[in-house]
Amino acid sequence: MLEILKLRIAKRGIDVACLEVKDPEINLARAKQLAILKQGIDADTGRKVSKLIKESKLKVQAQIQGEKVRIVGKKRDDLQEAIAFLRKADVGMPLQFNNFRD
Repeated sequence: MLEILKLRIAKRGIDVACLEVKDPEINLARAKQLAILKQGIDADTGRKVSKLIKESKLKVQAQIQGEKVRIVGKKRDDLQEAIAFLRKADVGMPLQFNNFRD
């Protein structure tokens, strides 16, 4: 059943790494396994992303806003460099980039 769930999630364009699977609970009549879909960035990951941006010496600023990290820069090229840097960095969670400056 877990493989079917992962296939369906991947088909909808959601990264499977966002899925947190708990241990199965088995009794005589049935089995149950909890799968939690993580949404947003927790505080530790947000601080890690913000720290990586500050250490990269790019001309952008990072702010933690709830479950999001907002990166602000004057030029489009600076933002593109920040996106490329974060894609290469191992944050431990898949990242999604929204509201890119036009």
